[in-house]
Amino acid sequence: MRLLLDTHTFIWAATLDERLSSKAKTLLLDSDNELLLSTASIWEMAIKTSLGKLILKQPIEQTINEQIQINGLQILNIESAHALAMASLPWHHRDPFDRLLICQGKLENLIILGRDSVMDAYGVDRVW
Repeated sequence: MRLLLDTHTFIWAATLDERLSSKAKTLLLDSDNELLLSTASIWEMAIKTSLGKLILKQPIEQTINEQIQINGLQILNIESAHALAMASLPWHHRDPFDRLLICQGKLENLIILGRDSVMDAYGVDRVW
């Protein structure tokens, strides 16, 4: 299974947060699954860190690099097709980062691993 981690999923997995669902934990630990983190999520975390809305025990870059090494996390870059797809996306969801993840999930045939049920309105595959 190819899983695109929602930003909160990545943070909670990296920090062992109890809000991570048991199903999400199982999927994250299954070595048969391919785990992807969007550049959009990295961008979101960088902004939230600079605003003081996200405080981690270590720098974001270190957390990401550790997850790449420990869990084989792959970075999904933002392609022009992903950004352009947002132009025709209905406005069920207002968060620009989540909207981009939805487009990436749809265009790359990925399953989004996250708890945001608003994403379901877009017909994207999502598990939590």
